[in-house]
Amino acid sequence: MAKTDLNLVVIFDAIMKEKSITAAADSLAMTQPSVSNAVSRMRHAWKDPLFVKDGRGIRPTPYASKLWKSVAEPLAQINHAIAPDYFDPLTSKASFRIGITDGSASIVWPELRHIIEQEAPNINIYAVPYKVDGELLLNNADVDLVFDYYDGSSNSNEISSKVMYENHFVTVMRADHVLADKELTLERYLEAEHLMVSLSGDICGIVDDKLAELDSKRRTAMTVNSFASAINLIKQTRLIITMPYAVIAEHLETSDLVLKPVPLELSSIKISLAWHSRNNHSQALKWLIGVLDRIIDSKRHLFNFDLPHA
Repeated sequence: MAKTDLNLVVIFDAIMKEKSITAAADSLAMTQPSVSNAVSRMRHAWKDPLFVKDGRGIRPTPYASKLWKSVAEPLAQINHAIAPDYFDPLTSKASFRIGITDGSASIVWPELRHIIEQEAPNINIYAVPYKVDGELLLNNADVDLVFDYYDGSSNSNEISSKVMYENHFVTVMRADHVLADKELTLERYLEAEHLMVSLSGDICGIVDDKLAELDSKRRTAMTVNSFASAINLIKQTRLIITMPYAVIAEHLETSDLVLKPVPLELSSIKISLAWHSRNNHSQALKWLIGVLDRIIDSKRHLFNFDLPHA
């Protein structure tokens, strides 16, 4: 049985992380032709195409994805044992990709940027669109962290998560809305025209699921795919929206919006931080998680809101 060339495994790991032969070559301090030659050797030795073109980039074959799940964490453990990860935020030029919605980003992004400017001026933070697909993003190394709702549907041992806070829902409308000075009963709620933030394009969400249990239905008159767009639209129209209090709280300082309790028993949604076990030894990631912990601790007033009853 031929011996496995471990150099190929290291190059394979880099390509899977970077999703680019050019980027993998840069990270390994190799030339692109050398990495391309290594890919040819992998394909011959492992009897699989491994990578196929996907637009301007590449994507792994099912075999490559399965193989990477087996080798990524052992490689990370070996690297940590030989050269323990050293991280100095003041001098680091690390980049992090975080799967996050604009609603969650509005809560943590400004303070995160302030901390980076003071403590880690060369670090980059990139937001990756999040559609409640955290497990896929983490398994594929599309992101380093997920910061939002994470269901962990497969209970994968490869992904760690921690609850950061809970999102409680409220209904919001413009200050001169016809319902602004009235009690928001379920009947009035159902008669209103609703706006919904839909990340997936679906026109049904947790409100609609709850209404279905009551054999009721609302009219979702419009959807948007960001909370920023929703807030702007609510201020200018007769639409109402049911959304997390934490996202809207800092917009209530002016008098152009009115907040109402939702006339439904809606469970709060847990917002979590999640990461893949292949990064458990990363001191850089541990630093970032610690920073996000600090930010959330400083904003507990947004999450411990006591909702009035309808």
